[in-house]
This record gives sequence, C-alpha cells and structure tokens, in this order.
Amino acid sequence: MKRILLIDDNPTAQEMLSRMVPRFGDGPWELDWADTYDKGLKKLTEGGYAVCLLDYRLDEGKDGLALLKAARAAGNTTPTIFLTAETDPALDEQALQAGAMDFLVKAEFTPRMLARSVRYARKMGDTLEQLRLLSIHDGLTGLKNRREFERLLTEEWQRCARFERPFALVVSDIDFFKRINDTYGHPAGDAVLKHVANLLSGQLRTVDHLARVGGEEFAIIMVETNLEDARLIMERLLVLLAASPCTLPDNGGTVNVTLSAGIALMPDDADTTQALFDAADKALYTAKRTGRNRVVTTTDMAALKA
Repeated sequence: MKRILLIDDNPTAQEMLSRMVPRFGDGPWELDWADTYDKGLKKLTEGGYAVCLLDYRLDEGKDGLALLKAARAAGNTTPTIFLTAETDPALDEQALQAGAMDFLVKAEFTPRMLARSVRYARKMGDTLEQLRLLSIHDGLTGLKNRREFERLLTEEWQRCARFERPFALVVSDIDFFKRINDTYGHPAGDAVLKHVANLLSGQLRTVDHLARVGGEEFAIIMVETNLEDARLIMERLLVLLAASPCTLPDNGGTVNVTLSAGIALMPDDADTTQALFDAADKALYTAKRTGRNRVVTTTDMAALKA
C-alpha cells in the first residue's frame, strides 16, 4: 500500500483528503496525518511516504516552507506538493525554490487534479533521484565519485570532531595500471577497475565509504577505526586481491592485480580534510616507492624519517 503524508493543522483538510486519497486509480493508497510542524517534520524525515501534501500555514506561526527546507537539509527527498488557501504567485515560486514538486490552491483543486499532481510528483521525484544517484556515483564502477567522497569526508570529519571518535582514511592505487592498459587494451583496464571495486566493496563494512577518486585510485573512509586496525584490514584485502586474478573480456585470459595503499588517521595526522588526504597520499607514494603491493601508514612514514 502506498502512503501519503498530509501535514496540515486543519482537521477539515484531513477529512476531505481522507476521502479523496483512497479513490486514486493506481491504489491502494493510505493517508497519514500530522497536525503540527514538529510532528510533520518527524514523520517526513523518518521516510516511508510516496508523497507529502504540505500546508503553508502551520501551528504557532510556523510554515511549510521552513518545514520543507528543514526536511531537505536532513536529506529527505520525498516528493512534496504544497497546499495553501493563498493565491500569491510569489508563494508558488518560493515553494518550488524550497523543493516542492507542485503547488495547489485548496479552493481550486479537484480529486482528479490532486491525483494527477501526485502522479506528476512521484514521476518527477523518481527522475530527480536517478539524476542524483548519477551525480554522486562513478559511471564505470558504481562506486561513489570524488565529489561525493569529499562531501562524505567532510561529514565524517565533523562527526569525529564532535564525538571524538577517530576514523582512518585509506588512499590506494592499482599497481602498474598503465602497463595493463598498454598490454591488454582499455577494455581490460576497465575490467580491472571493476574487479578491484567489486572486491573492495564486497569486503568492507556497510558503514565504511568506498569511492573511486581518480583514474586507478580508490579511497576508503573507515569509520571509528584506528590506524593499526585499518592496516590489518588493508593488508588482508591486498592478500585477497593478489590471490584473485581478474578475468579479462573477450576470452582474454586473466591478469594478476595488486594494490598499494597509504593510511592516515583523524585526528592524529591532520587538522583539515585536505591535509588528511595529503598525508594518506604521501603514505601511498611511499608504498609505491618501496616496492608496491603493500600498506604504509603515517606511523611508518615517521619511522622511515627517523
């Protein structure tokens, strides 16, 4: 059953829409109701609704524009239709700017208009979600892309600073990737990238963040993980990858693939996200320079300088 959330402090609106919604042709539909700003925001951000119908005027002088902006800031993407008794075109524009899919004047819409608006909002919501996913994922491997990785790194940095819980950043690189491309061709290189992405994503925890941040470069945010635990995890992954040859396309046989990795720790190794990435990248460079197919941490770097 598909669910619609109505956020409106007027019981008459709830009674009217509770009769309209179950009659939508692509049902069954169910209407859920919140009669205050706080209850509405809580239900909306908890999710589970196909569409939200949001009144402009809410309790205690609060309004739907502020509620929608708060929900979007919290990451909620539920398609939302504004309902209001007002006919001001400026309000229509403000609602759309805040993220509403449509705008209906209460005295003017019919059950048929509402059903059509709900269908439109759902379709537009699906399209925007697909575009959002494309914008944050790498097209070849399906992993998070660099832009999304940088957002997640900032988010994890802020969480670490607030709760004083460390996280490890891993920057890794496929060894001799150019040689693979030159020897077997770019389709083989693509196969190797997908092979490494699948192996890493299949072994990491769901709370960790894996991204492709460059041509053959991958980064991992290991949540609430110290430096030595991150080292052990990556060493295990490097052993597994080295023992798992990549099957090349068009019956091209297999090729052995190895990875080098550098690890830095927040908050020990840097005071900004860029400095943290640079520290892990320097450790990666050391891993490459000292033989490849190995893990180097910032602690190792300090020991090498001693």
